Amino acid sequence: MQQIPSVDLRDFLSDDPARKQKFVNEIGRAYEDIGFVALKGHFLDDQLVENLYAEVRNFFNLPLEVKEKYEIPGIGGQRGYISFGKEHAKGRSAGDLKEFWHFGQYVSEGSKYADEYPENVTVNELANFNSTGKEAYQMLEKTGVYVLRALALHIGLDEFYFDNYIKDGNSILRPIHYPPITDEPKDGAVRAAAHGDINLITLLMGAQGKGLQVQNHDGEWIDAMAQPDELMINVGDMLSRHTNNKLKSTIHQVVNPPRELWGTSRYSIPFFMHPVSDMKLDCLPQCIDENNPKQFEDITAGEYLHERLVDLGLIKK
Repeated sequence: MQQIPSVDLRDFLSDDPARKQKFVNEIGRAYEDIGFVALKGHFLDDQLVENLYAEVRNFFNLPLEVKEKYEIPGIGGQRGYISFGKEHAKGRSAGDLKEFWHFGQYVSEGSKYADEYPENVTVNELANFNSTGKEAYQMLEKTGVYVLRALALHIGLDEFYFDNYIKDGNSILRPIHYPPITDEPKDGAVRAAAHGDINLITLLMGAQGKGLQVQNHDGEWIDAMAQPDELMINVGDMLSRHTNNKLKSTIHQVVNPPRELWGTSRYSIPFFMHPVSDMKLDCLPQCIDENNPKQFEDITAGEYLHERLVDLGLIKK
């Protein structure tokens, strides 16, 4: 496959069973073939997108000493600010050329997970930063609910199978700033080295320009560029494990721009959709047969997340 398929969530949300099934078939095929789709018809309106990017730019333009006030020790980078070069891809020591922020779950009242997650961090210098981030978080989460319902149908599960696992799940909204490159990067560092995502699915804003690349099944890197009204959505490793690799978690990267564009910033905003920590990621029986025997050991989402945060250098062993 040489390009990322495009699908429209409005097909799934329609009252027409044929349109709904068309969406299930299209997204299921795409996730089996390459693990990525570009999605139209999501719940982010243009004004919210514009407001979010404005707030994100305002935050990353703050002086470093102000941003560093919001870098919270001891929580593995799960909330607040994570400074430039802190995170690296699994198996690499060179830090990625980025800084980022984490908004986390807004748990429902009385949730048993309320004490499990760190508090979200409030930026005092920007009056609308946190409220805008919360609104975007909830609209992306809502979009993800319907994507997972379609995937549940595709693999032969009840449509609402994932709903209780993602309610109050440990999802993360990550505004990323890739600053201008001022010197030749050391140790082959790139804006985001080749990696697979940890979570169930990732919903990515800001894939309109070149930079994001996806590795297809032939090992070729292809550019993944969405239209202005599209989100790029990919399968994460948790969903790949749970479906015994029926749905593919695809390796992807953000490469450095041509030298003449080194002086420009890049912003992207992925939403990493995680389940609750006690969800079992055991391979689903529907995805195991004699041609595709069980490939992964049993593990919970919380155990798997901890392993991966150690791999990324965000939690020390």
